[in-house]
Amino acid sequence: MKIEKLQLVNFRNYNKQDIAFSDGLNVIIGNNASGKTNMVESIYYSGLGKSPRTFQDKELIKWGEDFSYIKLKISKKYRTHIIEIHIDKLGKKRIAIDKIPVRKINELIGLLNVVYFSPDELDIIKESPVLRRNFLNISLSQQKKSYYSSLVRYNKVLAQRNKLLKTESNYNILKETLPIWNMQLAEIGTEIIIERYNFCEKMQSIIEGIHKDLTCGEEFLNISYESKIDLSYKESMKEEFLKLLNSSIEKDINLKYTTVGCHRDDISITINGVEVRKYGSQGQKRTTALSLKLAEVKLFELETGEKPILILDDVLSELDSRRQTKLLENIKGMQTLLTCAEYFWKYDNIIKVKNGEIE
Repeated sequence: MKIEKLQLVNFRNYNKQDIAFSDGLNVIIGNNASGKTNMVESIYYSGLGKSPRTFQDKELIKWGEDFSYIKLKISKKYRTHIIEIHIDKLGKKRIAIDKIPVRKINELIGLLNVVYFSPDELDIIKESPVLRRNFLNISLSQQKKSYYSSLVRYNKVLAQRNKLLKTESNYNILKETLPIWNMQLAEIGTEIIIERYNFCEKMQSIIEGIHKDLTCGEEFLNISYESKIDLSYKESMKEEFLKLLNSSIEKDINLKYTTVGCHRDDISITINGVEVRKYGSQGQKRTTALSLKLAEVKLFELETGEKPILILDDVLSELDSRRQTKLLENIKGMQTLLTCAEYFWKYDNIIKVKNGEIE
């Protein structure tokens, strides 16, 4: 999989710009606020239908303009595709793939697989579980459309159950109605947990070697899926899930939200048996985040048969020279977009950006 051409119109600080990319490493150089991150943001947006930097699509429109437009040409193993996205001033987007309008976002997700790594990704390691769940959801949704569908269904049922808890004051009605929602949550949630559990198992088999290489064999990294639901027996997981939901009804009624389920699960990440989030150094957290992203790339290839597009947004400045070298060794053979202020290696495609224009 690779990106051939990108066209931006009124996107962030770009007026109109056409950009061609080469195989392998593409280095995007420019000063702060020149448009480097905006360029790779448009590619991420084309793959997932959302930005890694804002929840407001209208913020992607150049100041003073009424619309924004992205056109991306990608080539995959057997054919090429054109992705087009229009965003109007109200923030409403229209997506087309090969000139055919897309009605649902799941028609887009998985067409262009993107692994995105920026300094903010350190938060996956050191901040709240919601970020680690987002990591799982974004990666799995790109790899499997069925996962994305299950996630949408689960969130819809969860929202309806929470709405009932917030708005219904009659205790008897709640006691009678909540078990119906519990059945649906348990059924869909079990599908999600199994996929996440398998994802973490596969990631562990890959990440162990990557992290040992990055740390010269000094550290053993372990990741595992954490849930209140017993993960030992997949056959009884749905019953276990349902039992937890039913036993938490009283608590949920008092707190007015759903307190158990896969929407509250986490990933455990340890180095040499010690939890990284609480006790890891800043350097260990950086290396762990890097290992996580490089393992994700390899897992994409195993699951889909194609390497994803790797975006490295201003991460070299976060790594020492040894880790920079290790990173560049690991990304050989895949199309990578790397943004930075300075770059000292030779023989790569250099794209210089200044004030939203390619020099």
